[in-house]
Amino acid sequence: MIFDLTWYQLGAAIIGLPVIILIVEYINEIRYVRKNKALGCEPPSSFGAFPLGIPVLAKFFKAHMDSNLNQFCREKFDEFGVRTVRVQTLTRKLTATIDPENLKAILATQFKEFDLGLRYYQFQPLMGDGIFTLSGSGWYHSRALLRPHFTTEEVSRLRDLEDHCQVLLDLLRQKSTDPASAGIFDVQELFFKLTIDTATEMLFGESTESLSGGRKMTGSQFAAADEFAKAFNTGQNWLLYRAMAQRLYNLVTSKEYKDSTKICHSFVDYYVDRALKAAEKGEDEYDEEGRKKYYFLKELTKETRDPVLMRDQALNILLAGRDTTAGTLSFTFALFLRNKRVFHKLREAILQDFGTGTENITFQSLKRCEYLKNVINEVLRLYPQVPLNFRTANKDTTLPRGGGPDESKPVFIKKGTAVFYATYSLQRDKEFWGEDANEFVPERWENHKFSAWRYIPFNGGPRICLGQQFALTEIAYVITRVLQNFKDIETTPEFLAGPVKEYNTLTLGVSGGVPISFTPA
Repeated sequence: MIFDLTWYQLGAAIIGLPVIILIVEYINEIRYVRKNKALGCEPPSSFGAFPLGIPVLAKFFKAHMDSNLNQFCREKFDEFGVRTVRVQTLTRKLTATIDPENLKAILATQFKEFDLGLRYYQFQPLMGDGIFTLSGSGWYHSRALLRPHFTTEEVSRLRDLEDHCQVLLDLLRQKSTDPASAGIFDVQELFFKLTIDTATEMLFGESTESLSGGRKMTGSQFAAADEFAKAFNTGQNWLLYRAMAQRLYNLVTSKEYKDSTKICHSFVDYYVDRALKAAEKGEDEYDEEGRKKYYFLKELTKETRDPVLMRDQALNILLAGRDTTAGTLSFTFALFLRNKRVFHKLREAILQDFGTGTENITFQSLKRCEYLKNVINEVLRLYPQVPLNFRTANKDTTLPRGGGPDESKPVFIKKGTAVFYATYSLQRDKEFWGEDANEFVPERWENHKFSAWRYIPFNGGPRICLGQQFALTEIAYVITRVLQNFKDIETTPEFLAGPVKEYNTLTLGVSGGVPISFTPA
């Protein structure tokens, strides 16, 4: 009898729980509608309300697995003909928007009403307390700590970048003449190695030497650097999974994730300890040519001697500085392969402005090369490195637009609601960018006047990317040096069949890589 009763109760619970959830959701929805009316707001369009948004989530994850997530989101905005929508996700509703006025509110005018929400808890085990995980006073302190290290003086230092570019250029020549691969190779892989080399040298005073295979390192040093690079990739993948799990992030973990976190922390701790010891002795460090070395951790000791804080800040900058630059370079050459006219036009402009050497390449002259700027702007418009982002309301608030049939009314945002903004969709809005919004047309920037909130590849407001000029300088410099040295590019027919495929981690990359061959000038 007890056995029968237990199973009866279990069956009732299984049947009753969804009913209870639906009743609670119905009550919450009534309260939401009443709150909108009380504040002079109207609800936006809704998407995927029943049952519990499961079909929407399934389509979302399928699009992610098919390397089609950003296009899926853009198509949904186009399909509904709206710029702001409420989306049901299991027992919670979130708001998604590409309305420039809403983005301006979230990121600038109502900045203090939104924070990172769960991101701190999702990212903290690996990234710690850094500029990309903190909100409020902790974020303000981190930003103040880091701002001096991204001055124009520092981003102008191209000498170290040229050393790494020389290694890259040599590899491009070698791989383009390799008979084993018919001269075709994945340049995205090399860009990721280049950017981790430049980022670690800037941060730690010592490069991982991924491109050169550790030519200046002992075997054990290179092994540790290589292990770190792989662990950092693994860790980032797990951060994405934890972010996608939202409130269930604690269930998303593994031995692989924990091991990669330990490897990353141990690797950076070594350089933090070295910088602290040098600071205690008051010693300066010099490179092989006797030039005084500047690097981030050393300069950071002037502000703090907390080793954990130093590690956290270094990892946060590495997260932003490596993948975003490599991803943008990869999409640039993927687009060149589909638009050879742009490649040759830009090469002519580069040779005219800079010649074939490095003597005329400076931070200022890179900014003055108009067509180079236009090309980079267009790549970042089509493929912003953070195509989807979010903020969480830390109080009951409103957004200025999105409510009602014509979206002209304000929208009520309940405390704790996640508001996603899709930069990728925003920057391909045909109403503003024209019918060719999905096409790679650098010339559109020649006379293009645009609202600042329709183009935000580096975010906007107080949290705008501190390393924006650093990234743009590195991207422009690498493109310039490659086009000075190579007069043509080729790829496989398969790569040109269909659009460029994307993959989303925390940033955006080209799915399957960028197969390419370079013809030396």
